Amino acid sequence: MMTHTALQQQSCQHQILAATHDEIAAALLVLPLWKIENDFIVRTFNFKNYYQTLEFINSIAAIIHHEDHHPEILMTYNRCTVRFNTHSVNNGKGGLSLNDFICAAKIDAIFEEKFLANNV
Repeated sequence: MMTHTALQQQSCQHQILAATHDEIAAALLVLPLWKIENDFIVRTFNFKNYYQTLEFINSIAAIIHHEDHHPEILMTYNRCTVRFNTHSVNNGKGGLSLNDFICAAKIDAIFEEKFLANNV
């Protein structure tokens, strides 16, 4: 059974095969705040102000760099939307892979530890 912690403990690997519908469904069960939009998993994080939003982006930068799996990030004054997919799957057409869910779980953990714990 997939858990949030199990996803966090994995590392991204080069992917050429997209996640199956069953794998996506199982991952979304443990990442309920992430939604699928146009072959991306997407989550919007809310903050008190611009400074906290920037702090969040800087906090997740190390994970993104270490995993070499880079999301699209849209930042506004008190909100940050993160969108993941894997360009190398589906013969280069892109789609979802396990890497997307691994990084989503790691980003969730950072948000919960650094921002929810401080009553964002």
